Amino acid sequence: MHHAERESENNWNMTEQNNDVKRILILTADAGFGHRSAANAIAAALQNTYGDTCAVEIVNPLESKRVPAFLRDSQADYDRIVREMPNLYEFGYQASDAAVPTTVVESALTVILFEAMRNIVRRHRPDVIVTTYPLYQAPLGAVYAIRRRYVPLLTVITDLVTVHRLWFHEATDLCLVPTQAVRDLALKYGLPADKIRITGIPVRPDLAKEDQDPAAIRAELGWRTDLTTMLAVGSKRVGRLPDVLRVLNHSGLPLQLAVVAGGDDELYRQLQATEWHVPTHVYNFVTDMPSMMHTADCIICKAGGLIVSEALACGLPLLLIDVLPGQEAGNADYVVGGAAGERAEDPIAALETVCHWLDRDGALLAERAHNARRLGRPRAAYEVAEQARAAAERGPSARIGLGVLGQPKVIDLLTRHGVLGKRREGGGKEEAGESTTDKEIHDNG
Repeated sequence: MHHAERESENNWNMTEQNNDVKRILILTADAGFGHRSAANAIAAALQNTYGDTCAVEIVNPLESKRVPAFLRDSQADYDRIVREMPNLYEFGYQASDAAVPTTVVESALTVILFEAMRNIVRRHRPDVIVTTYPLYQAPLGAVYAIRRRYVPLLTVITDLVTVHRLWFHEATDLCLVPTQAVRDLALKYGLPADKIRITGIPVRPDLAKEDQDPAAIRAELGWRTDLTTMLAVGSKRVGRLPDVLRVLNHSGLPLQLAVVAGGDDELYRQLQATEWHVPTHVYNFVTDMPSMMHTADCIICKAGGLIVSEALACGLPLLLIDVLPGQEAGNADYVVGGAAGERAEDPIAALETVCHWLDRDGALLAERAHNARRLGRPRAAYEVAEQARAAAERGPSARIGLGVLGQPKVIDLLTRHGVLGKRREGGGKEEAGESTTDKEIHDNG
């Protein structure tokens, strides 16, 4: 066991001294920012609400050495694929979002992730599991089927409208969805109504604070208080941002720009080297984004589920300049359909939108802000935290018949692919706790 794993297990073992402390395990991934950010938001809301009566751990199962390298590396490749090969990404997304391909994918994920998932459950012994990523439900269902011990599982969906059917798995105890549209999808794909709750996408709890004075925040940041302020949020996946900023910089409009490069060092250097003709504040990576959102008048960004949800939570009109095929198209449709923002396909369209927003003393901008507040769910993380705590109070239970395949078929699937009954090279058995043995299957059967 690695040092980090031992330290994590020791932290969880400390909670055994107090039976009132509930262990809440949040599973996530680092493909993009949204899944990890949602996990962090839920953890923060749990800490704010329940304090020391909850022991919360966030784990990325894809970091396990038991996960094949191609799947681990897919997280790092995500940015490159969506930036350089968006059509290929869209094809893969649509091709797998059907009943038969999804069943095949779930079987493959069960084989690939079973060992990692089983060991995570054994090591952390959670009272509830919350997942913000769609690849883990099927492998967890297999773990439950083998062990016949069920840990309550909550799935938190991180896109607003267009959602892959992998998210909707029968092993889920409660599916926490962002919108009515996703609730309808969950019903369509077979989840019973009593397993579905509309909560919104969890955003940082700081965004729920309404006692901040925008003028005071601007003064602290060194921003002017007399200009319409546009917060522009970039990253390696917001390719149109430099061109949009160039047009706004030369527009002559009475506005102020606050530009965050999102950790994209190349973009940050480019922004620093720009000769700005409107008041502009340039940042690389910031830790006070909630404050910036609370004091800005609108936001320029991509249509990611997280950034869109954060903007709506703050009542910020959105100018969406990059939209990834698949789930982000649905996010954009949600914003535009709710009259909370516009989608701009090119820099001139972005300029036209800003001109319309500022016309007639900003009447349209104010209307967009009103609609954004109407759509926003600033307390989504607290709603998820409440559901997680309630599930943890119920805790694990013994159940029979879990999983789409059922225990015999799960055993057959894992045995055929060499996952069960593995032996080390040289003929020795794996160390205790590292494999599911025939004895464990018998004892739980």
